[in-house]
Amino acid sequence: MRRAPTETVVSLAGEIDMSTVQRLATTVDEILGGDAPQRVVLDMSGVTFCDSQGLGTLVVLSRKATMAQSYLVLTNVGAFLIRVLDITGLRGALMIQEPA
Repeated sequence: MRRAPTETVVSLAGEIDMSTVQRLATTVDEILGGDAPQRVVLDMSGVTFCDSQGLGTLVVLSRKATMAQSYLVLTNVGAFLIRVLDITGLRGALMIQEPA
């Protein structure tokens, strides 16, 4: 995790599924608690899989960030996850930073 005054970056690796979503949610909740940064960036470059619980958790965390007057931003999102987000209609529910 990399913290700066306006942004916290969390690098994710492996699978986002029922066995890991609680750890992800706890991490983001801790970041948003108290003095939330303007942006919480989830670097998805190491993510190899994301199931329905993972997708749901990302949407819930995005809403929590909004309530904390912050933004949850996904970066380095793999083509497989973009495809899943498109198929499920959730792409519009998440802020995805496209590569420069």
